[in-house]
Amino acid sequence: MRIVIIDDSGLRASVLEEGLHEAGYDDIHIVPPRGGFVARLERMAPDVVLMDLGSPSRDTLEEMLTVSRALARPIAMFVDQSDEAMIGAAIDAGVSAYVVDGLRKERVKPVLELAVRRFNAFAKIQSELEEARSALSDRKIIDRAKSILMNQRSLSEQDAYALLRTAAMNQGKKIVEVAQALITASDLLGGGL
Repeated sequence: MRIVIIDDSGLRASVLEEGLHEAGYDDIHIVPPRGGFVARLERMAPDVVLMDLGSPSRDTLEEMLTVSRALARPIAMFVDQSDEAMIGAAIDAGVSAYVVDGLRKERVKPVLELAVRRFNAFAKIQSELEEARSALSDRKIIDRAKSILMNQRSLSEQDAYALLRTAAMNQGKKIVEVAQALITASDLLGGGL
């Protein structure tokens, strides 16, 4: 597992690095948050990112949250102090674990594992949501195509669907693709609903 520590304080980064080594992780890279580091992180393709921000200013926090949005990887953020706005911004940016005043080497492994698990759980929920949205969109397209067939050819809903299904099988396409083609053709011919 490739782990990147974003930190510009050598002492604090060494605590994280030592905790990771003791937990059995070896592929560890420390990146200071300066000039073009987001692009550098993307090229490194880390599996997990640990951000050690100490006492971040609002600007520093915003910059770190840009990293979170850009990488789409599990991220654990360590800070010395926080407030409700900082926590909210971190959660909105997709930070998987937000640890206040908890930078100790023995806590690194459990926080890392928590960040990975939370990230995976959230990614699964996002994937399921996208699948549901896609299915709903497909359903609307198919329903509109059935409606066109029902009106143009005086078919029942079942017969319209059967016709779409048969056309899809004959063409080796998905039903939604045939339905979209039918809608497009109907719109071009001025018969759209």
